[in-house]
Amino acid sequence: MSLLPPPPSYPPAFGNDQYNNGKRVADLPAILARWKTDAAKARATLRLRAGLVYGDEECETLDLFEPKGSVGPRPLLVFIHGGYWRSLSKNEFSWVAVPYVERGIKVAVLDYGLAPRYPLEDIVRQNLAALAWLWSHADRLGIARERIVVSGHSAGGHLAAMMLAAHWPVYRPALPAKLLHAGVAISGLFDMEPLRHTPYLNGDLHLTLDRVAPLSPLYMQPPTDAPLVTAVGGDESDEFKRHTREIGLAWSHVLREDVPLPGANHFSAVERFAQPNELLFEATASLCLE
Repeated sequence: MSLLPPPPSYPPAFGNDQYNNGKRVADLPAILARWKTDAAKARATLRLRAGLVYGDEECETLDLFEPKGSVGPRPLLVFIHGGYWRSLSKNEFSWVAVPYVERGIKVAVLDYGLAPRYPLEDIVRQNLAALAWLWSHADRLGIARERIVVSGHSAGGHLAAMMLAAHWPVYRPALPAKLLHAGVAISGLFDMEPLRHTPYLNGDLHLTLDRVAPLSPLYMQPPTDAPLVTAVGGDESDEFKRHTREIGLAWSHVLREDVPLPGANHFSAVERFAQPNELLFEATASLCLE
């Protein structure tokens, strides 16, 4: 007889109500169109090394945005995009770099393979490879190795937390235990179990019970003291708020700050990440420059 508690029972509409952000935010098409326009403008105006290759797959590339006229190694902010691991790309998020390069911070925006073609385990490995590549090529890229901060939104918040939970010397023996200086997770997903019961998502993710714990930062402990900043929109669903609340409790020894985002929905939350004078932007910039 099993001693494990029975799995929670989820109402039929649970997943759509709690995780379908497109239905919760009526003007999503306009938001995505604005992001695309702002991203193109950023690529046209910022100093950019585009399409740097960090792996063998066609999707394994990143864009590196750099401050103009910067001298010497600079801090690096790595941004991992969301899209439920199955949509969007780095090209929609170039705009996040704009205010950070103005503060003298380099910004790398990552691409990775998308589900269902790539399982989540492969997506995690691709992000590990990207960060390892950036660390290994820091001298050539003018990056201060001791000031690499990983960040991400939504599914990217999950991946950022997975990077903070990584045992880097186990992944590659030449890497340091503390490859990352800090991390920022915006509207992150840290517990894969409810997604297993969400047909809206699991039709592409194919999560099974045995895959939940190895893919859930909530069930891990970060191996270093690298600080974490979290944030979730005040207008987001109860589930997104729960994910952020529970990772803060589970990782309380490294939680630097949970930044309040009153009035923000799932998409305007990440916009505040790239708006000067917003608390989330200032908290992130401070992590990079401290």
